[in-house]
Amino acid sequence: MQFKSMLTGLATAFFAAPALAQDLEVVGRPVDGKLGFQPAATELARDLQWLDGLLLVIITIISLLVVALLAIVYIKYNERANKTPGTFTHNSPLEIAWTIGPIVTLVFIGAFSLPVLFKQQEIPEGDITIKVTGYQWYWGYEYVGTDLAFDSFMIGHPATMSDEDYAAGAKDFVRSDAMNARLERSGYSSEDFLLATNTSVVVPVGKTIVMQITGGDVIHSWTIPAFGVKQDAVPGRLAELWFKPEREGVYFGQCSELCGKDHAYMPITVKVVSEEAYEAWLARSLDAGEYTDVREVLTN
Repeated sequence: MQFKSMLTGLATAFFAAPALAQDLEVVGRPVDGKLGFQPAATELARDLQWLDGLLLVIITIISLLVVALLAIVYIKYNERANKTPGTFTHNSPLEIAWTIGPIVTLVFIGAFSLPVLFKQQEIPEGDITIKVTGYQWYWGYEYVGTDLAFDSFMIGHPATMSDEDYAAGAKDFVRSDAMNARLERSGYSSEDFLLATNTSVVVPVGKTIVMQITGGDVIHSWTIPAFGVKQDAVPGRLAELWFKPEREGVYFGQCSELCGKDHAYMPITVKVVSEEAYEAWLARSLDAGEYTDVREVLTN
């Protein structure tokens, strides 16, 4: 019986190992030449994308209606077709129609948009709370209730470069073969230049994450498009956002509030992993007293 249990355990480990060893899929990355949204990875993002589609339909109908009315007026009431211009000053039914029509349209839009807004703004109790502080020009993270805190710089920032990188020909904030090699050592591809950071927010899939956002100097903005979240980081104020990721992977964001000369070099990286991998990563980081790369957990 004991031998059978051992064989079962070995077989489970053998078949599970390849899945654990795989790198996380990059889900939330902008793509050159593409239109539309990044794949929605939260309920909030799906709601926003659905609302955007609804508004696009409404705006298209209104635009076509206005263009059609303009065309009718131009054709029917131009000087050649209408030799004697009208002398009336008002049309009560028409005025009532163009007053009630927009009101009904706005009420209809509000009936669908306000629930989405309220869902964003009503912060639930979080399974994990992370404090985010924006600085010129990097992010600081603190996992509330633990001793884990770290800063996050764009790969290519001087804080992320070593003497070996410079010796290989890498230059700060400049894409090159040496910079691509630096990205690959951190588990990214050359496509992730200006997106990848030396440390990343690590959260478990399927858990409610609350981010407490503030600024350490000027106004910044913490944004992850695939999660449907964006919150200004204002010095002296603590704002909150929340999300519940539904898919494991790597997601990128960017500071979305102009904050100074290096605003373009202030990306955000979030890695969504399994709950088991998250717990192992958190325990390892706490034992080490500093941030550790989640890949060490995923590949072991």
